[in-house]
Amino acid sequence: MDGFPDLLNVVDVEATCWEKQPPPGQVSEIIEIGLTVVDLSAGERVAKHRILVRPARSEVSPFCTELTGLTQTEVTGGLSFRDACRTLAVRHRTAELPWASWGDYDRNQFARQCRHTGTEYPFTSRHTNAKVAFTAAYELRRRPGMAQALAVADLPLEGRHHRGDDDSWNIAALVLAVAKRGAWPSS
Repeated sequence: MDGFPDLLNVVDVEATCWEKQPPPGQVSEIIEIGLTVVDLSAGERVAKHRILVRPARSEVSPFCTELTGLTQTEVTGGLSFRDACRTLAVRHRTAELPWASWGDYDRNQFARQCRHTGTEYPFTSRHTNAKVAFTAAYELRRRPGMAQALAVADLPLEGRHHRGDDDSWNIAALVLAVAKRGAWPSS
């Protein structure tokens, strides 16, 4: 890659959620973006970032707080979605570097929210579904959740599950496990 070592952004988002259906008028929105930078050539995680995002059309439910640890007060102090996307593109070069997420939820949530808010999509089209790559590399019949995949790879769960920055850090460890097997797709 021109000007960059073999860097990859690993992204995980947390979004407003409810035990059942959202209350009338509310929709699921990104409230936290975790981003871990991986140097595939060096085989290491080199940086961990967290961006809190202020929801515009929903509130953090008690269920969401229990799952993620995030509170309405905490995310109210976050960036607007548009500013968070701008930060990703400018500070983290997400429009230039390839990226990965565990499954397609994160990519699809960004696409939906960008469409709805008229925000420029902050990522390059070079996306890898790390769950698919992991499943193939470990010759599994079913696609595991992130915590299950860590157990399969004999890796610890570091931090809090369902926290964007911690989950991106753990997914990055899985990406490196796949890369060690020579099975990470080239960008």
